[in-house]
Amino acid sequence: MKFLIDVNLSPRLALQLNESGHDAVHGVDLGLEVATDETVLERARTEGRIVVSADSDFGTIFARTRSTSPSVLFFRRGVGRRVEEIAALITENLELMEEPLREGSVVVLGEGSVRIRQLPIL
Repeated sequence: MKFLIDVNLSPRLALQLNESGHDAVHGVDLGLEVATDETVLERARTEGRIVVSADSDFGTIFARTRSTSPSVLFFRRGVGRRVEEIAALITENLELMEEPLREGSVVVLGEGSVRIRQLPIL
């Protein structure tokens, strides 16, 4: 899968996902360190990427715009969570999330839970 890792997560997450066979880039590598959330979404949409973020604002944007893409994988970070654990959580749940992410969804990964909301959010 193709991921765009938001700047609020470590660039090492992109490296970990690439090592797992995915195509992942970090927002800093794309010059998005001060970009608006809308700009990040547009870049992901243009490149066919899924945004991976800890920023809950994306759901609000989708509700306001009723957009159907790109998908966002929202990660609720636990205290002290390491990059390796985040990458493992994503890859371990990918089979469950893959189809919804390809179709246009907001997926929330939490401690022991996966919530999927298909786009558009009405």
